[in-house]
Amino acid sequence: MRRLLLALCAAAAGLSLGIGPATAATPPTEFGTDWHDPVTAGPSVPTPDTTSCKVTVADTEFRDYTPYQGTYLPPKACGDRWNKVVLRLEGAVAGRQYDRLGYLRIGGVEVLRTSTPEPSPEGITWNVEKDVTRYAATLRDRQPVEMLIGNVVNETYTGVIKVKATLTFYAAEGRVEPARTPDKVLTLDGAHQVGTAYEGQLTTPRNSERIVAEVYATGSGGGCEEFWYLTVPDAAPYSCKAKDGPYREVQVSVDGRLAGIAAPFPTVWTGGWSNPFLWYVVPGPRAFDVRPVEYDLTPFAGRLNDGEPHRIAISVAGVPEGQSGWSTPTNVLVWQDAGSSRVTGALTAHRAGEPAGTATHEPGAEHRLRAEGRHSLSVSGYLDTSHGRVTTTVDRNVANTSTHRWTEGESTDALQARWNDDETVVTGGRGPATVTRTHRTYTMDGEITGATGARLRTVMTMGDRADSVTTRDGKRIDWSRLDDTYAGDAAYNQNVPREQRHATGVSRERYRLYGPGACYDRTLATAQGELTEDRRRC
Repeated sequence: MRRLLLALCAAAAGLSLGIGPATAATPPTEFGTDWHDPVTAGPSVPTPDTTSCKVTVADTEFRDYTPYQGTYLPPKACGDRWNKVVLRLEGAVAGRQYDRLGYLRIGGVEVLRTSTPEPSPEGITWNVEKDVTRYAATLRDRQPVEMLIGNVVNETYTGVIKVKATLTFYAAEGRVEPARTPDKVLTLDGAHQVGTAYEGQLTTPRNSERIVAEVYATGSGGGCEEFWYLTVPDAAPYSCKAKDGPYREVQVSVDGRLAGIAAPFPTVWTGGWSNPFLWYVVPGPRAFDVRPVEYDLTPFAGRLNDGEPHRIAISVAGVPEGQSGWSTPTNVLVWQDAGSSRVTGALTAHRAGEPAGTATHEPGAEHRLRAEGRHSLSVSGYLDTSHGRVTTTVDRNVANTSTHRWTEGESTDALQARWNDDETVVTGGRGPATVTRTHRTYTMDGEITGATGARLRTVMTMGDRADSVTTRDGKRIDWSRLDDTYAGDAAYNQNVPREQRHATGVSRERYRLYGPGACYDRTLATAQGELTEDRRRC
């Protein structure tokens, strides 16, 4: 983590992305027919100054729901031991189009889940950059490629989505060491939907000593689960229903036993909250790069290492039975014991608290739904490895509170919500134990007014925060702090031709990432589609 953050600071100091500190001294009074290309305040992936090789993974366009199929071939000139592998997606679209969701899979492994910005009539371009070094084990071999950004093109929705996806490999040479990556990246065999769960079979190597599942969980599809945080119990008079209200929890089970819990991030796509003018230039956090939820399944490794297939199920608690709208593609990262062909062990403790929560509807001229939910899970196990017995304990606690307000006809619709996801992983063996504590907080404070009137206005603030600290023998050996905050306010006239919308919109994103001796701090601001500020404080 320390090296990463130091590199991020170096990248921040030397990389401008071609954006000046203020590209529009006097922004227009309202949106026109063209606007600044989408940008995000997050850092670029830091890379070493070593030999690099670029491979094109896909170069195509999407007009419908037909996946792109291709073949990936690893680069020859950069060997197979890399310090960094960077995925870059370049997109372009013009005309009229909704925001669309997409994925890129290499060898069946999901390496990117993304969404698209909505275009201007003249057209926009955007890019997404992601560190995919962790998938190096898959990228060392020839692999099939599948990519899809589902789209509809007709007389009304004219935007053809053009994309190019590349991988750039940075060789480990000289003093630049190879990245420490998983030995295998697995997917679930025979994965299929069973009710509201996504199930498949997993067979791990018999010498696995660390196992981490990552789930790209997204509520999407245009139905109510895209706005799951706004759902209400059946008795309340609101358009999106869920028997138990808005609480959602992404769960992983092994052979029917709960193995991991997590709070989903409340992603807002670029047409979200009835107002694309909020997101035309600066999207909401994670909209272009959906980060997976991670689960440390190492306590279950003793059970999984028997060479037999095991049933892995991913489900989203709180989704009404039979309700669609969630996607949960899953990768499993495995680190193997190089000194042993067989690692044995056992699950020694499993304490799954009962999920608890309430959703209370308060009727009136302005309806209110006050909701809260929480759940805890603690699992422990040991492994007898070539370097001795290693114990792992994972404690996770998730919680959500929200207040949802709406008026008759949902002309006013507002939510103030907070999600906490706290995790502690204790690893013990020879010498002092290593303890990593991570506190994640997601926040949303948004309001739509005038939804049934002539002019609709949306005000939104979102937060994505995470603090992590690792200690050994009571001494801090690593830490990081992330704070990504978005705020926007946009309005437009409804049900009129584009030239009569008289749309206005301002937005601001500040992305901060700190660590030992390192700092990244960047702010972007926009007005009516123009970038008015690009400021770096580190």
